Amino acid sequence: MPVTTFQLELLKLLAVNRSEDSHLAGGSALHFEPHSIRYSNDLDFFHDSEQRVDVAFSQDQQLLQENKYILNIELKRVGYIRAIISKNQESTKIEWAHDSAWRFLPVLYSEDRGYYLHPIDLAINKVLALAGRDEPRDYLDIHDIHKRILSLGALCWAACGKDPGFTPFSLLEMLRRRGKYRLEDFSRLRLNIEIDLIGLKNDWLKMLDEAEAFISSSPPAEVGCIYYSSNENEFITPPIKDRDNAIVPHYGTLKGVWPKVYRE
Repeated sequence: MPVTTFQLELLKLLAVNRSEDSHLAGGSALHFEPHSIRYSNDLDFFHDSEQRVDVAFSQDQQLLQENKYILNIELKRVGYIRAIISKNQESTKIEWAHDSAWRFLPVLYSEDRGYYLHPIDLAINKVLALAGRDEPRDYLDIHDIHKRILSLGALCWAACGKDPGFTPFSLLEMLRRRGKYRLEDFSRLRLNIEIDLIGLKNDWLKMLDEAEAFISSSPPAEVGCIYYSSNENEFITPPIKDRDNAIVPHYGTLKGVWPKVYRE
């Protein structure tokens, strides 16, 4: 599965220390499921405050040492700690970081990983990440997210709620600068797919065009939301025309909130 056996062992051990304000995020949360396209090189734990980072790290450090793991701190500063965790000739990187508590949906919970960020919030974070850095792994992740979580257009629209410094069009313009990769750029990634540069580029251009069409057709007063369909009981990309009344905007808030019409 795209989380290594060693990473899964660590997640199960540290799950007892996870909480709504100290949760799994990043690539390791996004690629936890077996059908995901790549392995993550690290585990990322996000926290709602800088102080919470220190508390969570101290708790995790104690638990790791009690279970005979070796912890080598690479970087420690306010709101961010990075360490290499090793045992029996296996190792992985763990990062403890502060991130905004503003999100669209509450964090989720499972016994094998503790609390973790909702896939839609993970997807929105990934779009903002690709806008800010030119990383092949983020580019691949957006292709995967577009297919199985939410479309690029809907994510650009929603991301402006988390980062109001962007408009959907300015964010889309940043993303248009991405995608200029060579095959060797993906060589350091551990993948579950074969890289098809031409296929990826064709898909990318289509995604960008569809995103522009969606943004152009969406009500400006609703920018910064995701859309929930009570008929389908899920978050969707609304059709460009003829949106029905069952599709409603859903906005982010501190710690996130479920739609009032949401059904388990």
